[in-house]
Amino acid sequence: ATVPDGIVCFFTSYEYMEQVVCDWGRPESGILEQVQQHKLVFIETKDVVETSTALDAFKRACNCGRGAVFFSIARGKVSEGIDFNNHYGRCVLMFGIPYQYTKSRVLQLRTDFLQTNFGVPDRDFITFDALRQTSQCVGRVIRSKMDYGIMIFADVRYAKPDKMKKLPGWILQYLDTAHTNLSTDACVSVARKFLKDMGQPRSLKDEIGVTMLSQKQIYSRFANESKFAGGFAENEHDGKESKKTTVRTLKVKPMVEDELDLIN
Repeated sequence: ATVPDGIVCFFTSYEYMEQVVCDWGRPESGILEQVQQHKLVFIETKDVVETSTALDAFKRACNCGRGAVFFSIARGKVSEGIDFNNHYGRCVLMFGIPYQYTKSRVLQLRTDFLQTNFGVPDRDFITFDALRQTSQCVGRVIRSKMDYGIMIFADVRYAKPDKMKKLPGWILQYLDTAHTNLSTDACVSVARKFLKDMGQPRSLKDEIGVTMLSQKQIYSRFANESKFAGGFAENEHDGKESKKTTVRTLKVKPMVEDELDLIN
């Protein structure tokens, strides 16, 4: 009842997801019954048609205000290319760490190659690959600078330094150390406050000119564009006159009153 609209849950395997769903569905547990009182529940299967149908029904439930929960698999179809932007994904949960099957011949050859040629320990690569997959899963809910959502890493191992430092910077910069190893009640309290703050009206005028790039990235991109533009002008020189090249900048032109009225 705390999170509106859509919630997406990622599990490490189909077997683990089935085990959790069975445990939650038992009468003595009652967790699944409590969830269904507030939202519809849809599950990804190995059948592509069934999964597509479940996704369509999930989005319809979110669009009509009923709300829904989608159970999915890390490294599955949904985690690889389906976006849960805006109200389709106000919360994403990652249950466990999605490690690859370590007995895989392909994985063994890859780790041997990295160990031999670059001195990368197999454990480091396997952990890095799992955390990269984690960031891909939870990133399904943040698809623009105006989007927002809650990310919950439901495994105590994510709080360990060797795991946490392998998460990408765009997650770490918003990961407060005070929000690690929280109880369920504490998580609900934090989520409720965050959603209340993000649900307040926001003026589009405050977002004009705002970029998701850092200052260093902006300068680097501007330098690359200037270099490319200079090379283009030099190549176009025909011996008589050189063509002028306009370099794009990141400045936003002032808006006229009519445009501001449309925003207001």
